[in-house]
Amino acid sequence: MHHHAQLNESISQLVTDMFYRLLSIVRTQRSSPGWQSWSSTRSITSAAEAHSVTLPSQAQVVICGGGIMGTSVAYHLSKMGWKDIILLEQGRLAAGSSRFCAGIVSTARHLTIEQKMADYSNKLYYQLEQETGIQTGYIRTGSISLAQTQDRLISLKRINSRLNVIGIPSEIISPKKVAELHPLLNVHDLVGAMHVPEDAVVSSADVALALANAASQNGIQIYDRTTVLHVMVKKGQVTGVETDKGQIECQYFVNCAGQWAYELGLSNEEPVSIPVHACEHFYLLTRPLETPLQSNTPTIVDADGRIYIRNWQGGILSGGFEKNPKPIFTEGKNQLEIQNLQEDWDHFEPLLSSLLRRMPELETLEIMKLVNCPETFTPDMRCIMGESPIVQGYFVLAGMNSAGLSFGGGAGKYLAEWMVHGYPSENVWPLDLKRFGALQSSRTFLRHRVMEVMPLMYDLKVPRWDFQTGRQLRTSPLYDRLDAQGARWMEKHGFERPKYFVPPDKDLLPLEQSKTFYKPDWFDIVESEVKCCKEAVCVIDMSSFTKFEITSTGDQALGILQYLFSNDLDVPVGHIVHTGMLNEGGGYENDCSIARLNKRSFFMISPTDQQVHCWAWLKKYMPKDSNLLLEDVSWKYTALNLIGPRAVDVLSELSYAPMTPDHFPTLFCKEMSVGYANGIRVMSVTHTGEPGFMLYIPIEYALHVYNEVMSVGQKYGIRNAGYYALRSLRIEKFFAFWGQDLNTLTTPLECGGESRVKLDKGMDFIGRDALLQQKQNGVYKRLTMFILDDHDTDLDLWPWWGEPIYRNGQYVGKTTSSAYSYTLERHVCLGFVHNFSEDSGEEQVVTADFINRGEYEIDIAGNRFQAKAKLYPVPSLFTHKRRKDDSELSDLHGGK
Repeated sequence: MHHHAQLNESISQLVTDMFYRLLSIVRTQRSSPGWQSWSSTRSITSAAEAHSVTLPSQAQVVICGGGIMGTSVAYHLSKMGWKDIILLEQGRLAAGSSRFCAGIVSTARHLTIEQKMADYSNKLYYQLEQETGIQTGYIRTGSISLAQTQDRLISLKRINSRLNVIGIPSEIISPKKVAELHPLLNVHDLVGAMHVPEDAVVSSADVALALANAASQNGIQIYDRTTVLHVMVKKGQVTGVETDKGQIECQYFVNCAGQWAYELGLSNEEPVSIPVHACEHFYLLTRPLETPLQSNTPTIVDADGRIYIRNWQGGILSGGFEKNPKPIFTEGKNQLEIQNLQEDWDHFEPLLSSLLRRMPELETLEIMKLVNCPETFTPDMRCIMGESPIVQGYFVLAGMNSAGLSFGGGAGKYLAEWMVHGYPSENVWPLDLKRFGALQSSRTFLRHRVMEVMPLMYDLKVPRWDFQTGRQLRTSPLYDRLDAQGARWMEKHGFERPKYFVPPDKDLLPLEQSKTFYKPDWFDIVESEVKCCKEAVCVIDMSSFTKFEITSTGDQALGILQYLFSNDLDVPVGHIVHTGMLNEGGGYENDCSIARLNKRSFFMISPTDQQVHCWAWLKKYMPKDSNLLLEDVSWKYTALNLIGPRAVDVLSELSYAPMTPDHFPTLFCKEMSVGYANGIRVMSVTHTGEPGFMLYIPIEYALHVYNEVMSVGQKYGIRNAGYYALRSLRIEKFFAFWGQDLNTLTTPLECGGESRVKLDKGMDFIGRDALLQQKQNGVYKRLTMFILDDHDTDLDLWPWWGEPIYRNGQYVGKTTSSAYSYTLERHVCLGFVHNFSEDSGEEQVVTADFINRGEYEIDIAGNRFQAKAKLYPVPSLFTHKRRKDDSELSDLHGGK
């Protein structure tokens, strides 16, 4: 390819332009869609005129950011009847990342919530031109995702089976069919592909302008060239916004500031942590081909080649996600960096050669320019939305990981619902800002993590995969001891947790080679850990659990907990209660165990990733009462889980106290000394349905107690175990976990948690009315356990999560988690079964009879396997005697 002579008009000029050209919102209609925004004429308001604007002194909502996110939120709020809204933009509308975005709308995503957002966006953009009269350049081109390896094809098949069941047409096609759909592609190295015919391309800047136009028709006021300096907060509540043109009082603030969202969040008096970081992102534009590409040429995603390719005005637009990304703006908005955003041909070279391998005919084509446009990434490749845990009324929508256009419509809709109704219509927990804490806001962490995240956009993602950067942040005091004994680690909410322990004589494959959708290399290791839990005793470090203490001077603590939790907490001191913390709809905001330490004090144990969310929920409902104290004690205790029939022997030998069931009943808690250490909270619960005890050890005694347990336990065959063994044990016992199986839209009646709800405990609790109504009307989905029949563990693809479930050949739901049960020697999946009417598709009541009468299949990457459905756990798995209520789908939050 020869470079164009005029390549000197460098990109830095463009980008400086992007930020500083004073172009008004009012735009002249223009006939040709696409990237004409670089040259299109718009009527320009003079600078003097711009400065004379006076902002309104108050509004209900102020939105910061006039890109696709901000305009989408404004559009959807106005559709839902909120009109008293001001949208502020520091430059001009649609001039940031939205202006330079590649314009591809793609629904081929891994997460169902992301597929739904993209599908909604696609349908919205399709009708936007008709609604607003503004041309958006929308063309339904379809997209083709290429697979150069069998593993990539499996990944596509998994996505394909999920797209089909939610009504998005897509199919797996042969390389030959790819060549028919896109004749210029070289297909000789492909093993297959996935075709999604309704995907589209559109000019993102024009979409943003159309959304803004529709919003302002609905009465929303838009001001560009207005900078938000900071958000004003009083008593943990948004009160207004300080701009460079004066103050605006408001009740709600929405941060849609894209790559500046992090800085804007930190600028408040009470900083809001929004973990995003920008990287440079490159794509090239060519002149039209000799026979210009047709406008409906499909978009190509060649993930193994790390590139995407789309038609652009008869030529090509192609970019990608390189292995060695360039993070930018680590130290904030830096004028020099903005001006230095230049073409970097050396950096783009690997992507360019990948493009030429895929489309050899481009050799002779003239390149117009290489565009460098920063994109914002998050620590886990999922976008960020929702309300701040510390400032009420402060909402965020940012961090799109270069899928802003695909998600813009759907994300704006969910956030608007969240603001208007208090919750969105779908489970958005995977995207909720509260999945992060302040610990993810270190700039060093973010810079290192996005350098890993950006290449991962196109890397092959296999199940149970862990990030390599930003690790060893929160660790148990036993970390080095366990590491030396062969622990392999996973990370949850920044906390290192053992997956399993590799015996000294065993070598596992290196990370890159161990990626698989089939039987993993840790299978035998986890088997021996599970066996040890069943026959002897294992110890699992579960320090990552979220642990809160609620204490009061009188009975205030009991009163507020009775209102917040569905089970009855007025139990004798020393008893442990499994209970849900429900929302108004009866859905699980959290699922936890609470021990009553004394008359006025409670110890609450929740899943690891609940730390921020649960704290915010409790704070929201707790009265501002000096007699009531809520304390996060997660860091004060190391938690050891002793699982297995010999756990009782180890403990009684270490404490010289009888630990048998008549002295220490199930679901009981008492402070004891273990070894030389005092004040250890021992609980007869293991989160697995196996016998044993949890020890909550004050952190300075952790090493002592662990050493004692290991040395006394030696004669009972004790060994370390990890979370994979725990998962296998809990899934075969049909224990559901919050965040995997249960979410804010799941109620206790839908997952066999009736025994955890006391509708008649003599006082009202949040969600009670919804549950009473559900009890009367019946449930519309039911958590079911599936045992795979004709599945060969050694040879067949494994189920992981998200596999479609079929009943009598009809789609009824998806799996939520799965594990191999070493006891049943079968795979077990948990998942929700719905009852969709065959005529109307309406949901109908799901009864036990409906579930028991069906024939089931689980679809794993397009292959269906027969499965037996069960509403209760297999009795033979519970060998020892237990109280009835405990063996009901006990312990919902388990080792999450």
